[in-house]
Amino acid sequence: MDPKPLSARIKQYATLLRENRNFRLLWLAQIVSELGDWFYAVALYSLLLDLTGSAKSIGIAIVLQVLPQVLIAPAAGALNDRLSRKKLMIFADIIRVFVVLAMVTIRSADMVWIIYLLLPLETMAWGLFEPGRAAVVPTILSRQHLIIGNALSAATWSFNLAVGATLGGLVAVAFGRSTAFVVNAGTFLLSAWFISRMRFHEEHTHGRPPFRLRELVDFTPAMDGFRYMKDDPKRLSVLCLKGGLGLMGAHNVLLPIFGERVFPMSQILPDASRAGMMGMSVLMAWRGVGALLGPLIGATWAGDSRRRMRIGIAIGFGMTVCGYSLLSLAPNATLAGLCIVLAHAGGSIIWVFSTTLLMLLTENRFRGRVFSAEYAVHFMMVSTASYGASSAIDLGMTPQRAALTMGLTLLIPLLLWLGVQRFWKNTHDTPLADDADH
Repeated sequence: MDPKPLSARIKQYATLLRENRNFRLLWLAQIVSELGDWFYAVALYSLLLDLTGSAKSIGIAIVLQVLPQVLIAPAAGALNDRLSRKKLMIFADIIRVFVVLAMVTIRSADMVWIIYLLLPLETMAWGLFEPGRAAVVPTILSRQHLIIGNALSAATWSFNLAVGATLGGLVAVAFGRSTAFVVNAGTFLLSAWFISRMRFHEEHTHGRPPFRLRELVDFTPAMDGFRYMKDDPKRLSVLCLKGGLGLMGAHNVLLPIFGERVFPMSQILPDASRAGMMGMSVLMAWRGVGALLGPLIGATWAGDSRRRMRIGIAIGFGMTVCGYSLLSLAPNATLAGLCIVLAHAGGSIIWVFSTTLLMLLTENRFRGRVFSAEYAVHFMMVSTASYGASSAIDLGMTPQRAALTMGLTLLIPLLLWLGVQRFWKNTHDTPLADDADH
């Protein structure tokens, strides 16, 4: 149960990847698709700001990128608990290839509506993919390897953000935004190929009758899943954690605005548009650095202790509060970057620990619905926070004031999480290898 040193954790990551072929393939699919995503994000947000000149255009884009996940969640969760999760992930990747390639056609302000049409399609594909991926992880990993696998996935996401955002900015500046879109489309194809090579048993499909289209409008599985979630207050409170973290979603607007208007790289690039794009890219890279450090340090400290994971979640929220509150006072890009590192290290700790705890608290036959609901709650809050921040900035609020407001708002989930700890009052701190959690 004692925490292992970081060097031992890194050795565990390497051993897991070497010995577990299925997890290795899923991890490789994650690397290629997420690197492409961050290439794409920098190009997309820069394109919207150039064509519209409005912060609200990014806010609308983020809402359209995340809100459809809320709408598709019941069907996506039910499908992932009914059909092959592997096949659904491949299908979602192929859909995203065509959606992202269509972005290449956007050339003028009167075509922005096409972006707003394509983004929900991309989001619905993601909403089908990600609950399946989360549900597959406990199938291909033993319980004692869950924290290692989740920490590695989170660290990989963070590394992809730091590297992808930086390279995406450089590629978009050097070769144009269309190149970034094409690269992203190619990564989805490669991701689908990696997943197609995975071999594992999908027990949740055994003994089930053939799927009927009418099941898409049958809400019985969704209601069963809802009852399952609310029956255990610990499960429900952990499920809602990412909703609290979703309040941090305003950073999707704040970082591009800070990069373009507050800390553009004007000393390097005289062209205002390119300087803003690079400023945006650098701040997003800082976000990735923080999110990379969080799970590495957090998993090392927590070890196999569930109690430490719960404490770590509270510490993570405290870090997000401090990071964005201090960002509002940052006098230069370097200090701003350090504040972003602090905040997103905390956010990634929350993500890893809440994911691991929820996997342990959820039966396989309900995992698709539970994780789909978790993402729905998260993205509902992300879309609300993002649109609110963009509207406030367009109405005259400074980016600094918006950052302070977001930082203080994150006190709410911190206090709520501390309040629900009474549900674990009589829970023994068992190691992850132990099946007992109640």
